[in-house]
Amino acid sequence: MKHQSRKRLKKIKMMMRLNKFIADSGITSRRKAEELILQGRVTVNTATITDLAFKVNPEIDEIALDGEKITARRHLYFLLNKPTGVVTTVSDEKSRRTVVDLIKTNERIYPVGRLDYNTTGVLILTNDGDFSQLLTHPGNKIPREYEAKLDRPLLPEDREKLLKGIYLIGTKGKFSKIAATGKNNYSQLRVTAVEGRNHFVKNMFGALGYTVLTLNRISFAGIKADIDQGKYRKLTNEEIKVITDKYGR
Repeated sequence: MKHQSRKRLKKIKMMMRLNKFIADSGITSRRKAEELILQGRVTVNTATITDLAFKVNPEIDEIALDGEKITARRHLYFLLNKPTGVVTTVSDEKSRRTVVDLIKTNERIYPVGRLDYNTTGVLILTNDGDFSQLLTHPGNKIPREYEAKLDRPLLPEDREKLLKGIYLIGTKGKFSKIAATGKNNYSQLRVTAVEGRNHFVKNMFGALGYTVLTLNRISFAGIKADIDQGKYRKLTNEEIKVITDKYGR
């Protein structure tokens, strides 16, 4: 009797929501997985499932997306110090080198957020959809710290505007911190933001008539570029735990 109870408990623990299983497989985020389910593109044991609360047992159920079986994968987390001249994407129609090309792994991984073609610095790549969603969700206000070189010194009044907030395409954005990296040299700055909109730093300065000559992200969610440009390493379990504990999961 006790043996049967233990088996039943084990089975219950194996059950998980279908969208979580898809995200854990590394295909996409949990939110995107919900869209795929609602679109009727996901089947469990050949039956189409559109119920977001549906649970599966990965050990016995066969889950497929568009008819292709989904296999549970181990989660991978990489820190890349992105060099210039590399595209932040999985593939490129112009056959340019991508950030994925720089990491040696047989698993499918993808970048968390974006860095421009000529922007360097901290970039995280993973196959964990939930972790990616955690880091990119605007509501989590993940800090991003950059070193920026401008074409001319930043005026004090413009510094105040950037800290109070300016509008970019109808949406207000602002920097949390702005500091000169050298003694009173306000053409070389260190700025912190909690937004991940495309070209955000360049567009913020550009709105006030400045051109960003070089941009380097020195930290993201507290993870710093402690390796040379073009190099990568795995995130430690402690780094992952700190992020998930601090920003929730």
